[in-house]
Amino acid sequence: MPLALLALAIGAFGIGTTEFVIMGLLPEVAGDFGVSIPTAGFLVTGYALGVMFGAPLMTVLGTKISRKRMLMLLMGLFIVGNLISAVAPTFTVMLIGRVIASLAHGAFFGIGSVVAADLVAPDKKAGAIAMMFTGLTVANVVGVPLGTLIGQSAGWRVTFTVVAALGVLGLAGIARLVPDMPKPEGVHLRHELAAFKNVQVLLAMAMTVLGFGGVFAAITYIAPMMTNVTGYADGSVTWLLVLFGLGMVGGNLVGGRFADRALMPMLYVSLGALAVVLALFTLTAHNKIAAAVTITLIGALGFATVPPLQKRVLDQAHGAPTLASAVNIGAFNLGNALSAWLGGVVIAAGLGYTAPNWVGAVLAAAALLLAVLSAALERRADPADSAAPVVAVKAEQAHSVQQQAVAHN
Repeated sequence: MPLALLALAIGAFGIGTTEFVIMGLLPEVAGDFGVSIPTAGFLVTGYALGVMFGAPLMTVLGTKISRKRMLMLLMGLFIVGNLISAVAPTFTVMLIGRVIASLAHGAFFGIGSVVAADLVAPDKKAGAIAMMFTGLTVANVVGVPLGTLIGQSAGWRVTFTVVAALGVLGLAGIARLVPDMPKPEGVHLRHELAAFKNVQVLLAMAMTVLGFGGVFAAITYIAPMMTNVTGYADGSVTWLLVLFGLGMVGGNLVGGRFADRALMPMLYVSLGALAVVLALFTLTAHNKIAAAVTITLIGALGFATVPPLQKRVLDQAHGAPTLASAVNIGAFNLGNALSAWLGGVVIAAGLGYTAPNWVGAVLAAAALLLAVLSAALERRADPADSAAPVVAVKAEQAHSVQQQAVAHN
């Protein structure tokens, strides 16, 4: 794998850290600004909305320049946003900083996926995408816990300063290691938008929303579930999330490796297994060891879908994949928001803290059905592939008859 992927992974590590570290620092931030925890939660919501809307916006703005230069500008935006958060005198200013940083998120992963795929041979594209996303998954294992520890001991402003420094490192890596890849000739905004007329692109994005939404339906409410149902102490939630992050790392790498060999079968297996594991979580949540194993599996199976889904979008939006790739990153955040809301609905309805697991199982199963539908439509649209074996058999039969006739004569 090219060293340029390391630079992309470092940028992804910084972005992943700043996205999730705020969840562990909300009490400190709320206390410093004199706001309630729910109000401080807008720092999470605002970031997610910024990713959703920023992904297409920043990608469109970047259609006139090279992808390398756009990646560098996005990392610059990320650095500025985190520095604003670090020195923010008021809560409103910090929220602005979070939104500025979030604008880089979707476009960075979207454009970065295209660049990563272009750096390697066609049979290694999903693996290259997975390598870049490894930075995001490792952030949940190392960056988020370490950032939380720094924030709780030295102050949350120090955490965001460190994250900005990670952005500087990523920017330097991109400038030094990523080759200057000019914007493809003849590709304009209308070509990028045309990708959304492709039903396969839309189906892949819907799979992203539902499949990854299934993961966050359960993980969003992991703290109350583990403390009230499983019986873990409050402090145990941190290392349980580390297990989830380790699962994400492993699943991401496995998903990238096997997606290059058999993309759709990889999606069938990962989404089907994810639906089963989420359904079983309603039972395993009552046992400490079983719950810890299940959380790891959810992380692994959930992120095993990321490289194949991202590659599926790139393949189906061939010729103009940048905007579709970036929007698909926004689809992950849409899935997070949708599933978190649905999970809250079933808990509020009195169905218990394990009820979101059923929501997640249903969402993952729905994503599996869309994957099957997508493959069926693809086969129907290209009957030549399905007819090829029949033609081969008939040709072989004709050849055999011809040989028999020659021998007889």
